[in-house]
Amino acid sequence: MEKREELYRGKAKSVYKTDDANRLILLFRNDTSAFDGKRIEQLDRKGMVNNKFNAFIMQKLEAAGIPTQFDKLLGDNECLVKKLDMIPVECVVRNYAAGSLVKRLGVEEGLKLNPYTFELFLKDDAKGDPFINESHVVAFGWGTAEQLARMKELSLKVNDVLTKLFDDAGLLLVDFKLEFGVFHDGSIVLGDEFSPDGCRLWDKDTKKKMDKDRFRQGLGDVIEAYEEVAKRLGVPL
Repeated sequence: MEKREELYRGKAKSVYKTDDANRLILLFRNDTSAFDGKRIEQLDRKGMVNNKFNAFIMQKLEAAGIPTQFDKLLGDNECLVKKLDMIPVECVVRNYAAGSLVKRLGVEEGLKLNPYTFELFLKDDAKGDPFINESHVVAFGWGTAEQLARMKELSLKVNDVLTKLFDDAGLLLVDFKLEFGVFHDGSIVLGDEFSPDGCRLWDKDTKKKMDKDRFRQGLGDVIEAYEEVAKRLGVPL
């Protein structure tokens, strides 16, 4: 597989073309950002940890019948993925109240949500990733009703699979965001990444935060927490 020019550079990953029109290379960098990119720092080992963590999770999801963008690891910081036409909508599943939900509704952090909630946000840093609904997605042409239905179905299936996986590792899956894209055959596929950058994970007993909130809130030991989660899951780092 020949790595070619950089196609896109995000806050924490770079995307490269390859000699296969349907495959891309994702490079996980050590860049760590918060507050829509307003704060960025370099954290040693982060790219490696997130790359291998993502590979582990995506393979678990594939085994459960969830189509993902991931193909294979290429090295410590790179993996090969399917090329998708990404839908600019973030799907957020919340099992416990945290983050923007607490700010918006004034509820207590850690409140168990029964049932879980499913939310949509427009992926647009300049606008602060605004909260949207299904009507907005269809009306503005960001996705179709059929695509949204499939995205929701897959998001809830991901929640079922990963809630148990993390619970078995002594962790609460508080919430997470997912992004989806359309493969060349028209199918909806889970894209981007699943790592502690894009979810909230708390220790079941102590409620210690084991995710990027450690960076956002200045708690320290960010990568150490990521590595602890990986160790509990059995991710080979």
